[in-house]
Amino acid sequence: MEKTISSTLIKKGKHFSFYNDQVVLPNGRETERNIVKHPGAVAIIAVHEDEIVLIKQYRYATEKYLLEIPAGTLEPCEDPYQCAVRELQEETGYAASSWSRLFQSYMVPGYSDEILYFFLAEGLTSVKANPEDDEDIEVRRYGVDEVLNMIESNEIEDAKTIMAVLSYLTRVNP
Repeated sequence: MEKTISSTLIKKGKHFSFYNDQVVLPNGRETERNIVKHPGAVAIIAVHEDEIVLIKQYRYATEKYLLEIPAGTLEPCEDPYQCAVRELQEETGYAASSWSRLFQSYMVPGYSDEILYFFLAEGLTSVKANPEDDEDIEVRRYGVDEVLNMIESNEIEDAKTIMAVLSYLTRVNP
């Protein structure tokens, strides 16, 4: 294990914070680690009548629109399941009658402690969408084969979406 000598907050953001840490490696050498502390998030693969619900939104960091599954950051002390229910409704205008937890995964452990909790939502009904003020979201539905083709052609480039779709397919077609 690495031992932290010091930790300096560089910037506190809306949902996460940036730190520069000085650490001692197991071999005794000292080095620095730049990390992002994140409260965690959820990602939902929502299936409606054999179609997968995706959202199209502009992602500033990539400078382009991406197709993704609905997802969102946990609020302080929020249960991941409750967050998933909230995010599905806010981003897509759907509520689900059936929920399954799929898995959880660290997204980029080389520089962040963000853990993402994946859920499957089925039995969807329409409700009122309520996206956040900084979100401009277009909701779309695609057949499974179409989604797989979009992954293979790099039209879908978002890792959480690819992971969720493949996990879903292993459950449907074991």
